[in-house]
Amino acid sequence: MSEQIRIDIDTPSVARMYDYLINGTDNYESDRVACRELLEIAPSTRELALINRAFLVRAVRYLAQECGVRRFIDHGSGLPTRPNVHQVAQQTDPEARVVYIDNDPLVLAHGRLMLAENLKTTAVVEADMRDVEANFQREEIARLLEDGEPVAALFVSVLHCIPDRDDPWELVKSVADKLPDGSYMVISQLASDDAELRDRVTEFMRRTTGGKWGRVRSFDEVKRYFEGLQVVESDGPVEVSTWQPDTDLFPRQASQEWIEYGAVARISRS
Repeated sequence: MSEQIRIDIDTPSVARMYDYLINGTDNYESDRVACRELLEIAPSTRELALINRAFLVRAVRYLAQECGVRRFIDHGSGLPTRPNVHQVAQQTDPEARVVYIDNDPLVLAHGRLMLAENLKTTAVVEADMRDVEANFQREEIARLLEDGEPVAALFVSVLHCIPDRDDPWELVKSVADKLPDGSYMVISQLASDDAELRDRVTEFMRRTTGGKWGRVRSFDEVKRYFEGLQVVESDGPVEVSTWQPDTDLFPRQASQEWIEYGAVARISRS
């Protein structure tokens, strides 16, 4: 008998809200209502979500094509949206391997259905990204590390879901410490230096999602994620639409009350 997945459609989900903002179809009325309220607070949110998705695709393509990375761990991967990480990476090498980590039941259901014919190189793991020690003992991730080849760990638009008490900075460091020398980190997070906006959005998202949210952070707080890493292709974290843009037609924010702030960085212990 197949496992029955229980989905709370009355409480908005961060993954489903994001899906709605990037014009996906795997969302419910509660998610759409929450997004409309969020757009009242921060009108550029839809463009911001599209910009972030485009950054993810560019970063994975860059790592696969320019850096020779063939192993990826996508933390808090969200609902499948084409092109997904494995599809981008496997355009360069069909044998590229990807592990998606998420704990949202709808994400897991859709992810496993999507990957039913790609089990050799791609896996969806039901786990909390904060359980670093347990996650790196899982067979799916252990296989990525067994030959010592570089691995790219993705934290794209997800760290703002981690509250300060769970120390997202230590989470990033712990994952980086587990990866081989020469590996990469892709990090972006919602950021603003407008303290009033940060507080309004944070309060709204915590209330709306039943507390499943961290907070919008300042630019300086996001820069802390990159301590001890070598940022590539930029001098530091940037508004991500400006990171290696491949077209002048990418979505733009009419206003920048908050942005996705991030970069790609290399782990070098020499």
